[in-house]
Amino acid sequence: MTITIRERVLTVLADHDDPYIEVNLAETDVLRRCELNGKVLELDLCFPYAMGGLTRALVKALKPELLNFKDVADVSVRVTHDIPVVPAREGREPLAGIRQVICVASGKGGVGKSTTAVNLALALSLEGARVGLLDADIYGPSQAMMLGVQGQRPTTEDGKTFQPILAHGLTVMSMAFLLTERSPTIWRGPMVSSAFTQMLRQTNWGPLDYLVIDMPPGTGDIQLTLSQQVPVNGAVVVTTPQDIALLDARRGIEMFRKVEVPVLGIVENMSLHRCQQCGHTEHLFGEGGGERIAAEYDTVLLGALPLDMSIREQTDGGRPSAISDPDGPIAVAYRDIARRVGARLAMIARADSHASLITTSTRTDD
Repeated sequence: MTITIRERVLTVLADHDDPYIEVNLAETDVLRRCELNGKVLELDLCFPYAMGGLTRALVKALKPELLNFKDVADVSVRVTHDIPVVPAREGREPLAGIRQVICVASGKGGVGKSTTAVNLALALSLEGARVGLLDADIYGPSQAMMLGVQGQRPTTEDGKTFQPILAHGLTVMSMAFLLTERSPTIWRGPMVSSAFTQMLRQTNWGPLDYLVIDMPPGTGDIQLTLSQQVPVNGAVVVTTPQDIALLDARRGIEMFRKVEVPVLGIVENMSLHRCQQCGHTEHLFGEGGGERIAAEYDTVLLGALPLDMSIREQTDGGRPSAISDPDGPIAVAYRDIARRVGARLAMIARADSHASLITTSTRTDD
């Protein structure tokens, strides 16, 4: 039996694992096109999450093996992504044009949730995704300052919807764009929930792969409104290693579990401090807390960020770490977290799709 060129390519892909989905590339069904034009082997690989930062290394690893094929003198590999869409559960209205919704939350303030949200959004964008960022912290919006666009105002073309602010490749909406910096938001719960819903649904986000929502700290009105009305695909919980922060993080995880929002994983901030003078490292706020809480709730530690002055300086200056120093260790860590988040969402979507097929098949047989 003659082995086709596609079968030979799949044999090569089977020897290379997806670094985030943890199965080989043949099993993930990334091969979308395989053609031999003359002596040029042309491949299209399509991943279910944005992973542009790994493209060059992937092609470099595959090419030598593919060039060993008989009659192949050159190889052209095109790597793209196609973010899966999961149908909204009953009672949750989908967001037009938005493929995945990620909320970034914390049980308490002061753990670096907003810093994580903005760097996650920027990292996803750097990986090649179309990304929006909603600052849902109505009382203390900070994303405008972190992105260097404070003082800007959204426009409206029809008097009913807003055009989001553009910042570093992101489409952004925040209460900070609608109020002055010194205007306090003195609102009761229903008004806060209404403002959140309006910013979410009356913003012309355009087509997005991911919408990242920076949640207010705690488990209050906005969290309940979001989980009950919005098709959230997953939550990232931010904490620090200290016991009091972990206690509050548990409450956040429990809330998401009760409203059936998958917890994608834990991001641990301030996990380690390195002295700039002597290089000595120490765990100022405890050690291993993120790993313990991830294990307790059968999720994963997405990443751990150090207590580093540059993170604060860069966000205060309107250019967060992911773009201020894109090749530095902080940015590399955020991009790794972004790929892990995207891969976790893709695995959940695949599992939901499989469950849907089983359910449909069962109903047909009946």
